[in-house]
Parts: sequence; C-alpha cells; structure tokens
Amino acid sequence: MSDMKTLKFAPDLVPLVLSGEKKMTWRLFDDKDLQEGDELSLINKETGEEFAKARISSLKVKTLAQVTPEDYDGHEKYSSQEDMLATFKKFYGDKVTLETEVKILKFELIRI
Repeated sequence: MSDMKTLKFAPDLVPLVLSGEKKMTWRLFDDKDLQEGDELSLINKETGEEFAKARISSLKVKTLAQVTPEDYDGHEKYSSQEDMLATFKKFYGDKVTLETEVKILKFELIRI
C-alpha cells in the first residue's frame, strides 16, 4: 500500500510507542490530511525504517493555546506553555505560535 500515510518519530520515542506508553502524537501543519481511522506506517526518523503500523483512533484539532491537561494523556509533558512552544519551534521553525493549529492524534498499534 504505497498510499499509506507515515508518521515519523524521533528515535528516543520509538520504545515509548512500542511499549504503549506513548499513544498520542501532536502534529502541526498537517500536509497529509490525517483523519480518524487512517492506517499509518510509523517511521524511525533517524533510520527511515518502519517500526510499527498504527491506526488513528481519535483526532482533535485545536490551537496550541487551547491544549488541556487531558490532551497530554499518552503524550510527553512540557513544563510550561513556553517550553511547549520552544519544542515545536525546534521541529517546525519560528512560525509556531499559540494560535498555531495542532492535530492531536490518538493511535493504536495494529502491528509491530
């Protein structure tokens, strides 16, 4: 299935995804049109290798300013809003603000 959507994860997050500890990811500037029910190929960003397949079980869209504590369930925590912004700027550049839209994806592994 060459049309399967991919999500890339930093190498340090791969074991957390595989253990089930990380079951949520936040994506900004979604160019893949991610939707609930999509099957995904999960890729180790460093090696380019697929480490699992997953399905999006739920999806919410909000701005970074609207993120609530429950949105962190299954996601790494940030010490503050500033810390969160700094982290996303590292990945996406300085165009990230609290008004930036974030897709909060909950996923379940379907194959490891």
